[in-house]
Amino acid sequence: MPLQISDLGDAVLHTHYAVRGPIVARAQELERSGRQIVYCNIGNPQSLGQKPLSYIRNVLAVCEQPELIRTGAGIFEHDVLEKARYIMEASKYGLGAYSDSKGLSFVREAIADFIKTRDSFGDVVQHVDPNHVYLTDGASKGVQTALRLLISSEKDGILIPIPQYPLYSATITLYGGQQVGYYLDEESGWSLSEEMLEDAIHDAIKRSVRARAIVVINPGNPTGGVLSEENMRMVVRFAKRHNLSILADEVYQQNVYKPGARFISFAHIMSSMKEREVSLFSFHSISKGFFGECGQRGGYMEVRNVPEEVIAQITKLQSVALCANLPGQILTFLLVSPPKQGEPSYSRYTEERNAILSELARRAKLIYEGLNRIPGFSCQPIDGAMYAFPSITLPKGRSDEEYCMALLEAKGICVVAGSGFGQKPGTAHFRTTILPPTDQLARVIEAIANFHKNWN
Repeated sequence: MPLQISDLGDAVLHTHYAVRGPIVARAQELERSGRQIVYCNIGNPQSLGQKPLSYIRNVLAVCEQPELIRTGAGIFEHDVLEKARYIMEASKYGLGAYSDSKGLSFVREAIADFIKTRDSFGDVVQHVDPNHVYLTDGASKGVQTALRLLISSEKDGILIPIPQYPLYSATITLYGGQQVGYYLDEESGWSLSEEMLEDAIHDAIKRSVRARAIVVINPGNPTGGVLSEENMRMVVRFAKRHNLSILADEVYQQNVYKPGARFISFAHIMSSMKEREVSLFSFHSISKGFFGECGQRGGYMEVRNVPEEVIAQITKLQSVALCANLPGQILTFLLVSPPKQGEPSYSRYTEERNAILSELARRAKLIYEGLNRIPGFSCQPIDGAMYAFPSITLPKGRSDEEYCMALLEAKGICVVAGSGFGQKPGTAHFRTTILPPTDQLARVIEAIANFHKNWN
């Protein structure tokens, strides 16, 4: 008899990932039948028209075909060929060979330099150990490694924000741990409340769950919120008080649209507090920001305030998969070491980067203002990341899953129900990206408004 669903474990059966759930499956079915679908369900920039950055694709192309280092003059800029030459020499065996389990050493050193530069300001001079940096197949793999490390029994709990990105709930379930949700304060722009964090930890204690870590997504997915420095310091103090590690999901650090705001990392905050007793796992990715290279699967995890014997265990877990893919490692290197001013590629790279970020900021404002004009909608400012998470008023007895499926059927717009991310009882939301082209996004908002007016 072939394998039956009854043969599968509860962890697999109870794992759900709303971003690619039933609504998306139905959207793909409709698309195969000839319907035009606008996919607003996932942060996948190039699928919605964002062009790859010329510099990084050119360097990658030369690395994939190293003969171009010799023959590519006149086709590629001089600094592209020199960058590729450096990569090929530093990697020793090129992109077709395994690297060390942690990843290519020169890439990890470049990441350490990037973090030092990013986080050394004010009275903080950042110190980063390249041996505590791991190259991963996207940030998701780093998150999964950290959670695998932290969850050792069914009584181990991880605090996750509500709403959250389903990677966390799905992985915690798959690894047999417990989700401990803490609510974000929607009315104050999705900020964190110490009272809500304490409520969550006390709820865990009542359930005999041992909280091991707190996940913080900043800028927020799905909320679009950006945490204040005061909020972040509060989280560090809370983590220390309850002996929690911090998992800092910072993949949207380049996506900050609020005028005058800047991204501040948890690494910087902890250094400024001289905090050495809280373990920190930080994640970054080439999939978001202005890179948008989701399909290349590159990213890194930086670990600090963790003893060497634990570092050895992380390395062991990384070794099971041998290493992260090499093209993703190279693109991560290019993320943290872009062209320098004065180099031939600098002007075009800067122009393309700024155009992408400016357009995303414009779309964030457009969708925030457009959704708030719809009666029955309330959308917080989209200060960062790539999403809006509007609150919607529904007829009594109707669910946000029904709403999103009906919106898809009627208008061909694919969004994800708020229940897939978590939300306060009695509320309804959906998540939409801000990624469709600006003219298309305006039509999406108009279509949603017409649909909402007539749906019951």
